[in-house]
Amino acid sequence: MKKITKEVYLQWYEDMQFWRKFEDKLAAVYIQQKVRGFLHLYNGQEAVLAGALHAMDLSKDKMITAYRNHVQPIGMGVDPRKVMAELYGKVTGTSKGMGGSMHIFSKEHGFYGGHGIVGAQIPVGAGMAFADQYFNTGGVTLTYFGDGAARQGSLHEAFNMAMLWKLPVVFICENNGYAMGTSVERTANHTDVWKLGLGYEMPCGPVDGMNPVKVAEAMHEAIERARRGDGPTFLEMKTYRYRGHSMSDAQLYRTKDEVEEYRKIDPITQVLDIIKENNYATDSEIEAIDERVKSLVDECEKFADESPFPEVQQLYDVVYEQENYPFIPHKL
Repeated sequence: MKKITKEVYLQWYEDMQFWRKFEDKLAAVYIQQKVRGFLHLYNGQEAVLAGALHAMDLSKDKMITAYRNHVQPIGMGVDPRKVMAELYGKVTGTSKGMGGSMHIFSKEHGFYGGHGIVGAQIPVGAGMAFADQYFNTGGVTLTYFGDGAARQGSLHEAFNMAMLWKLPVVFICENNGYAMGTSVERTANHTDVWKLGLGYEMPCGPVDGMNPVKVAEAMHEAIERARRGDGPTFLEMKTYRYRGHSMSDAQLYRTKDEVEEYRKIDPITQVLDIIKENNYATDSEIEAIDERVKSLVDECEKFADESPFPEVQQLYDVVYEQENYPFIPHKL
């Protein structure tokens, strides 16, 4: 695995801090009704993404996930201004404002959504891995889902075929404990989601999803296994989200004290503590990082605010064009 150096820790801190502040800004503008519909925030789960990116080869690996999907494409190289503009429904967004919060997408950067149907991305991720195997690209697909989606029947079909065909895919359950609002204890007679892999003799196990180092180590092993042609791995990232399932979630299923307990092992704080313990950066250098983060978030907000909404014509441009029906002109 690539060494986890001083530079990696500093990059992790800046990235995770930006992802957190980016989504804090989204929460603020959601209240102002600049972002409409649903808004599912990632606060608390950033180590899962930071560690995975360290283990990935972004030139050929892909990622697919559910609708808590704003910061992943940013981590993979998508312009954060375009991500925020997409959430605003603006024409400068990643899907010209027509995907919105739950459907960020960038084929160019290997990010394939953003899926609103619970668990839908699991077999799709396996299919993407099949394509990589078929065309011998050397790429690996990281397929993310939550603890709620782990109860979907399509998971078992995808696991079975992935093992049968030794597909280059890593299945990752981001277990934040509550799915939409029901605890794992109330949805199954077992709380170790990773054990679902045992029925398929798939390498599987739990990972501390609040620690980017632990995530990076587990992801490296799984990705390399897939790249060698040895098939899939199933990892359960034990993590936590500080905010509700979405902005409309009253969070009546947990206490504020529980949330505060998890904040004591916040992934950003863990990384910052290591930076300070090892004198990787001075207080002024850390402040400079925080200022860069704030400035970039402000730039994203300004870009989204000032961008135009799509024209009505765009509704026609994104449907199929028929040669024998020339009455709707297409511009795209």
